[in-house]
Amino acid sequence: MKKFIYILFISYISCLTSYICSAQNNADSLWKVYNNKSNSDTNRLKAIYTLANIYLTNNPDTAIIIAEQEIQLAKQSNQKTYEAKALNIIGVSYKNQGDYPKAINYYEKALKGFEEIKDKKWVGNCYINIGFVSLYQSNYTKALECNLKALKIFEETNNKIGMAAGYTGIGIVYEYQSNYPKALEYDFKAFKIQEEIGNKKGMGACYTNIGIIYGDEANYSKSLEYYLKALKIRMEMNDKHGIGICYGSMSGIYLKLANYKLAIQYGDSELMLCKEMGDIDGEREAYRNLSVVYSKTNRYKEAYEYHVKFKALTDSIFNADNSKQLGDLKTNFEVEKREAELKVKAEAEQEKLKAVSLEEKKKQQVIIAAVAGVLILVLVFSMFLYKRFRITERQKLIIEKQKQKVDEAYAMLHEKNKEVMDSIHYAKRIQTTLITSEKYIENSLNKLIKGK
Repeated sequence: MKKFIYILFISYISCLTSYICSAQNNADSLWKVYNNKSNSDTNRLKAIYTLANIYLTNNPDTAIIIAEQEIQLAKQSNQKTYEAKALNIIGVSYKNQGDYPKAINYYEKALKGFEEIKDKKWVGNCYINIGFVSLYQSNYTKALECNLKALKIFEETNNKIGMAAGYTGIGIVYEYQSNYPKALEYDFKAFKIQEEIGNKKGMGACYTNIGIIYGDEANYSKSLEYYLKALKIRMEMNDKHGIGICYGSMSGIYLKLANYKLAIQYGDSELMLCKEMGDIDGEREAYRNLSVVYSKTNRYKEAYEYHVKFKALTDSIFNADNSKQLGDLKTNFEVEKREAELKVKAEAEQEKLKAVSLEEKKKQQVIIAAVAGVLILVLVFSMFLYKRFRITERQKLIIEKQKQKVDEAYAMLHEKNKEVMDSIHYAKRIQTTLITSEKYIENSLNKLIKGK
């Protein structure tokens, strides 16, 4: 299983691999960069991302813990790229542990993150990762679909290395289905692109993959031919990791050919190279393969010794020191996580208080506005009343003046009326006097007439 993962990885992310390999001896300095909070968030994220990648293969549990810290810092600094990259690392870690459902879950989270920031290169990479895990689950339809989606994205963006990775992925799907002609077709397409762009490391990876397919077909002569081509390129590049892979694969081929001498020779070469590089996992695999070869030659003592070494290295990956380191990392992470939670809680309380204060301020503003509105209305109404009062006062003054004139006119009229009445009374008295005389005359006249 490892050989296919390696081939795709170096053909697509070779630059990242070399960066990580060069950083393995600088883990302490990377921790210092990350733990120094005076550094920019971006530099701290770069450091912790590299650290997570360092532990990715040999200690995936540690890689997960470190990636979770990366996610936390990325969220705080709103750097979605590093958040998505950390999710991808967790996915790779779970894949390396054989927990494929969790691996796909985190790959899909990473995919969503890269889609949001429109990073097509990483979107394609996530599809390839999902495709490979689907392959391990024997979900060939999904594996092929994901690799085709990745290939389409890389073709649209003219990403040659990505296209080669897509072709390689499709070839491996067909290889798993034992459709060797199709597998070779796509691996040769991948090789052609690697050759066009002059990517010798990618060419070596393709040669190795083609050698694997010929080996699966039991065409061992062709298989060895392509392993030798791959070995030549990797020796030219001094690619020790790639050379080790070729040695291990060739040892396996010679084992199948029952050429135990060459199987042991190439197995020993792989073991020596892995020890030189400090590749514990590769060393462990070499011990296992040599144990099988020695058992085939009835050299049971050597077979037992190599099996014991294989078992010891397997156990050493999770020894007490590593467990302590992992425990310390977990403790530190939990402490930082708790501090972050308390900080978030305090910030939430602060925001809540600010919200309450703001609400009270708004209420006060409403009350002040209402009171001001009422005062304005009172002022306006007072001004209105004052104006009405002034008008009323003027009207009252006019009325009083008019009343005075009326009174004066009335007084004059009364005086005139009195004079008239006095004249009338005088006339009446005269009239009365006159009327009495007339009656007297009339009575006298009546008496006179009666005397006749």
